[in-house]
Amino acid sequence: MILIDTSFDFSTDAHGGDPDSKSPTLKRYHTLLWSKELPNGDNFNLQTDVKGSYLHFKSASYEVSLSSDNIAHSYRDVKRMKHIIEKISVDDVESFWRLNCTIGGFIIFPGKKVEGNMTINQMRGVSPQVADRFDLTLECIRRFYEGKSSPLGETIARYKDFFNLFQSFHGYVDFFLLNDLVDSHYKKVKFYINSKEPFVDLPFPANTLEYQEYRKNSMEFITSRNLRIESWALAHPISAQTID
Repeated sequence: MILIDTSFDFSTDAHGGDPDSKSPTLKRYHTLLWSKELPNGDNFNLQTDVKGSYLHFKSASYEVSLSSDNIAHSYRDVKRMKHIIEKISVDDVESFWRLNCTIGGFIIFPGKKVEGNMTINQMRGVSPQVADRFDLTLECIRRFYEGKSSPLGETIARYKDFFNLFQSFHGYVDFFLLNDLVDSHYKKVKFYINSKEPFVDLPFPANTLEYQEYRKNSMEFITSRNLRIESWALAHPISAQTID
């Protein structure tokens, strides 16, 4: 039996710290879920005991240190969103935040800077065209695989060896179980706010209606991804049970 509880709130065992670095359950779940076969047939074996790395992958030709990143945000603590958040019910904001603390709201990215430049986690947080939105981050990743520019293009390109492990956008999406955020042909990302033009309009919800749309679509994705993660875990008991 695989112990992947998709309802588990990682803030509860982070002891007041950031779940990305302090939750032992989140680290274990990342190891269970992503230590599996890559599209090229190699195994993405994640090591948990390499000094200075949250998780570590090493093959004959490539080595990378990885960090956890929360991919869903309620914006409840973002100053520029305060005037909108205060108009949303406390229950709506809280339920959004709690769902974001489950495994469906997390992913791993390369965690070390390259030549002193920001990591993907850092750049997507400070980019005014992305504003930490994962739908927009995934669109940048899609454009990378298609050889197109994006606000995160230079940053993603610095980690091209990592993304090449998955061979294609299709392979990346399937590996990290992100299918519910793209169309069936892997050609389009499903954006959280449909009325906004990606990388042209400001990414933050502009009013309460946009926030509620953002909240609804974000929560539907995290909920669907949790179900997908649960299904994958149940279908792959042997590989997951071999990881301590």
